[in-house]
Amino acid sequence: MDHIRTAIEQARKERELNKQKRDNPFTAPLQLSPDEAKFALEQLWQKLPDHDINPKRLTRNRVMTYAANAAATPFDVMRTNLLHEMRSNKWRRVAITSPGSKCGKTTISLNLAFSLARQRDIRVMVIELDMRRPAIARILGMRHNTNFASVLAVQTKVDDSIQRVGDNLAFAVPQSSNQSPAELLQSVHAAHVIDAIEQRYQPDIMIFDMPPMLVADDTIAFTDQIDCMLLVGAAETTTMDEIHRCKQDLEARTNLLGVVLNKCRYVDTAESYGTY
Repeated sequence: MDHIRTAIEQARKERELNKQKRDNPFTAPLQLSPDEAKFALEQLWQKLPDHDINPKRLTRNRVMTYAANAAATPFDVMRTNLLHEMRSNKWRRVAITSPGSKCGKTTISLNLAFSLARQRDIRVMVIELDMRRPAIARILGMRHNTNFASVLAVQTKVDDSIQRVGDNLAFAVPQSSNQSPAELLQSVHAAHVIDAIEQRYQPDIMIFDMPPMLVADDTIAFTDQIDCMLLVGAAETTTMDEIHRCKQDLEARTNLLGVVLNKCRYVDTAESYGTY
């Protein structure tokens, strides 16, 4: 496994070195002072199309962290641990996947994103790459005409594919399914687009909602483009063998932050502080 990890690390280093050399889909930035650059970045985010969320819609879809409350507490703990680990390692890109479908990885991704965005000094961008069964646009009630899958396929401008929620949370999501996303995610252009988005909008955290690992090879195809990974399993559904298989594959290719047990009906009283 060491030679695989070495190859992945080399690919990441080349990605960083080539960022300035690649043809950027955006106009090259001007040389600005720190204050001017900060103001320009704020204006850039404000120019993104604004999507108004419906709290009742979020609650129906189990997205609870748009406001501080008892239900948000577990995700706030996850947020703190995630930020500590990513800042310590100077990471920016975290992907979230699961062994199979219906484990709740998209719900975890959204709750984590809204929890992070409640810290006003953090800019968060969520990119949905589960293009076989995209769900975020439906959950958030987005009716925008653009489709992030078409951006990766060189059919749409990047600037038109991102929507903002509040001042510091943005989403790039597909609107419909795509039956051959693995080839799309492995393309050179897709890597350039992700790099260009990061360079232009400079989010502090980029969350990638990935497809389930045991369904297709989409997630494995993209691991060299991210810094770390969270694996989500569903209590009473996901088997330990599935967790072990995914864990081995991920640890050979990227940095596995941990495994999240979702849909757990029985929680120890010591872990239920704030709910009573």
